[in-house]
Amino acid sequence: MKALVRFEFYPLRFEVLARESLFFPPGKAANILRGALGVIFRRIACVPQCREAKTCEIRDSCPYAKIFEPTMAQRAAGEGPAPSGLSDWPRPFVFRARHLDGRIVAAGETFCFDLHVFSLDRDAIAYFILTFAALAREGLGPRRGKADLLRVRTIPFDGAIGQSIYEQSRQTIAGDLAPASIDLCQRSDGPARIRVDFLSPTELKHEHKIAVRPEFPILFGRLRDRISTLRSLYGPGPLDIDFQGTSARAANVRMTRCEMRRRESERRSTRTGHAHSIGGFVGTAEYEGDLAEFLPYLEAGRWTGVGRQVVWGKGEIAVQVA
Repeated sequence: MKALVRFEFYPLRFEVLARESLFFPPGKAANILRGALGVIFRRIACVPQCREAKTCEIRDSCPYAKIFEPTMAQRAAGEGPAPSGLSDWPRPFVFRARHLDGRIVAAGETFCFDLHVFSLDRDAIAYFILTFAALAREGLGPRRGKADLLRVRTIPFDGAIGQSIYEQSRQTIAGDLAPASIDLCQRSDGPARIRVDFLSPTELKHEHKIAVRPEFPILFGRLRDRISTLRSLYGPGPLDIDFQGTSARAANVRMTRCEMRRRESERRSTRTGHAHSIGGFVGTAEYEGDLAEFLPYLEAGRWTGVGRQVVWGKGEIAVQVA
């Protein structure tokens, strides 16, 4: 059987005009966007029967539940246990807003943030745009500064200007949007050495514990499993690859440099009031070995993130040939 070796998703950039001063606390820009998004998204997308309830009652048909309560929504639809034995299924999106951490945006200034959407359901894109347009008008950040969503563009891999899929002036959402696609096939000219920068706090689990260092087999294993799970839940299906074989080959790649430091941060749940750590390590690691098979997964990891709590902006990585 031929392996399924493509990963498709929607990388989007939201451009916003501040009408009042906005403040994003250090280390919490993505968390602020994620928390505010959930409240407004539910108001817009949740079916009427659930809007006044504490949890969605019709999870298998509610857009809000499918995106923010995916474990319960998938099980309500009769889709069985989670892939890879996960008890808490990944949500189909991540934020990229690290550049806004600690920033004050003055009235009249524009800013942007990125949202990578892994659900191939086109309706989800429309809900995200409508939600952020409403959220901007109601206010962002702890000061609730008002803003306007000017436009939403796709993010091309080559750094060019992306396709505009929403313009405030037109109030319409483009109907010809196609997902970006990453080929996960082994490269014929893979490098022998790479550098991975962990740009936002990262936590990788290994054998039910948080790993102290991002050893390559752990890093690759978490990336591979995340990509396969996202495909299984929101795309065409899990990766059809030899998981044990890839793990064995990844074990032959060695770490040659590791410079990490711990960065602490926390978020407070608006629902429970409880504080939760969103810290982790940041820094640089270098790896050496036969990397041709693994480089596509690492490049995909730039968009998916890796490790725990990626939906709050954690686990952002960048890969460079050393």
